[in-house]
Amino acid sequence: MWNKSICLTSRKTTLLIVIVLLSTLVLAGVLYEPENIVEVKETPPEMWIPTEEDIAYQDSMYQIILSTQTDIDTIKANIVYILERLDYEDGSYDSIRYVKGGKIDKRRN
Repeated sequence: MWNKSICLTSRKTTLLIVIVLLSTLVLAGVLYEPENIVEVKETPPEMWIPTEEDIAYQDSMYQIILSTQTDIDTIKANIVYILERLDYEDGSYDSIRYVKGGKIDKRRN
């Protein structure tokens, strides 16, 4: 059966190819099931309304932040006081050997 040469331009071969293609298209059209498309409506996000516990928690966090800021301001003021205390009028220096024109003086200015 396979030893014969097949001519693709013969009338029988062309008719067979057309029938196979058409039957494939018909079967594909019959067996095709379209997907169900579901429309999703976007709802606007609901606004968050804080409860009494939420408000109390936020207030406590705010108080902690204020306390930390006050502590930092106090520390900065003390550092400035210590640096100014090291700068004596008579030219003497403290234990860190503050020298006018030295590393500490350059950083300070």
